[in-house]
Amino acid sequence: MSLLIAGSIATDHLMAFGGKFRDSLVVEQLDKLSVSFLVDELEIRRGGVAANMCFGLGQLGLQPVLVGAAGEDFADYRSWLERHGVDCTHVRISDSRHTARFVCTTDPTGAQIASFYPGAMSEARLIELGPIVAQAGHPEFVLIGADDPDGMLRHTEECRQRGYPFIADPSQQLAFSGGELIRDLIDGAALLFSNEYESAMIEQKTGWSTDEILDRVGTQVTTLGKDGVRILRKGEPTIELPAAKDVTPVEPTGVGDAFRAGFLAALSWHVGLERAAQVGCVLAAYVVETVGTQEYTFTPAQFLARVEDSYGFAAADEVAPHLKRLS
Repeated sequence: MSLLIAGSIATDHLMAFGGKFRDSLVVEQLDKLSVSFLVDELEIRRGGVAANMCFGLGQLGLQPVLVGAAGEDFADYRSWLERHGVDCTHVRISDSRHTARFVCTTDPTGAQIASFYPGAMSEARLIELGPIVAQAGHPEFVLIGADDPDGMLRHTEECRQRGYPFIADPSQQLAFSGGELIRDLIDGAALLFSNEYESAMIEQKTGWSTDEILDRVGTQVTTLGKDGVRILRKGEPTIELPAAKDVTPVEPTGVGDAFRAGFLAALSWHVGLERAAQVGCVLAAYVVETVGTQEYTFTPAQFLARVEDSYGFAAADEVAPHLKRLS
C-alpha cells in the first residue's frame, strides 16, 4: 500500500540585513516607497509542508509518494528528495511557473520584509489522485496538507468519492479560509492534525464544538509545542503525552511537519496512537535542534535511544524492530 502526501513544495530564500529597516523609511513618503537593502547573508532552504513530511518519512525508512506541483527549477530538489527515499514520480511540473518561493529579509530587530510567490503550487488543482493510485497502489492514507485551496478541496472530494482514507492537515491555509471551506476539508477525515491555535481557529470558523468535530473525524491530533501532544477520539479517553526530553531548541520551522512524519510512519508500523505520538515528538526534536527543515540526520541507534530516554523501555522495545530496517 502507498502513502500519498499532498501539499506544498517550496524553497525559502532567507536574507539578513545588518542595518535597521526603519532607518531607511521616510514616513511622510511611504506612498512613494522605493528602497533597496544590501544584505549580509543568504540561506536557501528546502521547504513546503508535503516535501518536509516526505523527507521525514524517508528518514524513517518509508517510501512516501509526493503529490504536488513544482516548476522546472525542481530538478535539484527532486534529486535530493529521491536520494532520501521519496517517490517524486507524480510531482506535476509546470511549463510556465517556478516552484513556490518564500523570500524574506530580516533586520537585527526582528523586523521582516517578505514575499510569497505561489507559482506552480496553483496548479495542484489540476492533479488527479486516481492515476497516481493506479501506479503506486491503493493508499493506506492520503494526507492533504496546506496547498492551493482548490487543489486541497479537489483531493478531499476525490478521496471521499473513491473511498481513499484521508488525513486533513489544513494548517497554514486556515487563516485564509472561510468556515465552509474548512468544513469541507475536514468532514470525514480519518484523522485531523492541527496545533493548539489552529484547533481553536477550526472551531471558531466552522462553528463546530470539539465534540461536533469528533463526530466528523476519526481522531484529532493536536500538537502543544513544548507541552507535547493531545489525541482525542469520540468516546475514548484522552491521550496526552509530553514532548521529547532534553531538547535544545535552535529553530522551530518545520517542527510540525516532522511530528506528522514521525506519527504517520508509526501508524504505518501499526504500533498504536500513543507510540505514534512518541515517534513524532522524537523526530520533531531533531528538527527544532537544527537550522533548516530537512538538514537533520540520525542513526537508528540514536533515534531509538531518544525514544527510550523520553518514553521508556517499553516504547523503545516496540519501535525497535521497525528502526532496525534502517541499519
